[in-house]
Amino acid sequence: MASTAKTKTSKPFLPWKTRISISFLSALTDATRRSNGTINRRLLNLLDRKSQANDTPVNGVSTKDVTVDADRNIWFRVFTPTAAVAGSDAASVPVIVFFHGGGFAFLSPASFAYDAVCRRFCRQIPAVVVSVNYRLCPEHRYPSQYDDGETVLRFLDENRASLPAIADLTRCFVAGDSAGANICHHVAIRVCKSELRAIRVVGLIMIQPYFGGEERTESEIRLEGSPLVSMARTDWLWKVLLPDGSDRDHGAANVSGPNAENISGLDYPDTLVFVGGFDPLQDWQKRYYEWLRKSGKEAQLIEYPNMIHAFYVFPDLPEASQLISQVKDFVTKKISNSK
Repeated sequence: MASTAKTKTSKPFLPWKTRISISFLSALTDATRRSNGTINRRLLNLLDRKSQANDTPVNGVSTKDVTVDADRNIWFRVFTPTAAVAGSDAASVPVIVFFHGGGFAFLSPASFAYDAVCRRFCRQIPAVVVSVNYRLCPEHRYPSQYDDGETVLRFLDENRASLPAIADLTRCFVAGDSAGANICHHVAIRVCKSELRAIRVVGLIMIQPYFGGEERTESEIRLEGSPLVSMARTDWLWKVLLPDGSDRDHGAANVSGPNAENISGLDYPDTLVFVGGFDPLQDWQKRYYEWLRKSGKEAQLIEYPNMIHAFYVFPDLPEASQLISQVKDFVTKKISNSK
């Protein structure tokens, strides 16, 4: 297990720009969630700032959107590094299939914050990044998001031409943050059980995964009222995702709990888990890491003692750049070991 060297403080220090962004995101999700279990999509779409795909490279990265299933609104945005970024002599770069966060209910690959994050991954690793648009709850409940994630992996496996020539699907990583990391886990299990011809998943990148359960953990209680994450918000989101009659110990939420799937016999990818010291979900994330180890899987835990949930989407935080550097190190190491 690895961790940052900083000592945890009584509360996180956040630049004023970050505080304003967090306040806006919290207000956005609170204003659009209705007590009857629906979301005001019209208001959400007005407030969710979007970025358009751009074939012309910007800071060494070009983007395009690819439709997988128009009826289900499944598509992905491809981020491709230019030759100057990837290296003029580079024959290929790894592929990162990325699932965005947002509690299964909010945001998309076009949302400004996630477009910016994927650009940074693409440029700094470098890699071809495939950012997945999956169906959102409450309109589409479990297991729609996992079905969509698997659909995209199968589409890539069968449609190599949808990616640029430098994309190496034999060096594929599945990544995500928050709810997107939850999707990563469940899609990884499905991939382990299926036969993919071209894709080889060599690593899993879990950034502050959104897991939960019926228990109120120590960190959830101690950090109630933290930025972005509260028990009221997460309870509402689990309720509108999970099947009617289910509780939060459902296997989709409590992945290491009483309804956990036995992965000991699966070729589950080596996994990197990021945790924030001011994230109320950290106890669930650490249990996931410990469960992977007990299941005989390779896993690494990196802790940021002074960081909040979703810290890495805020570029004003130096820790955001540090996390991307650590993802790069993980990718580089796994590629080297897989040769």
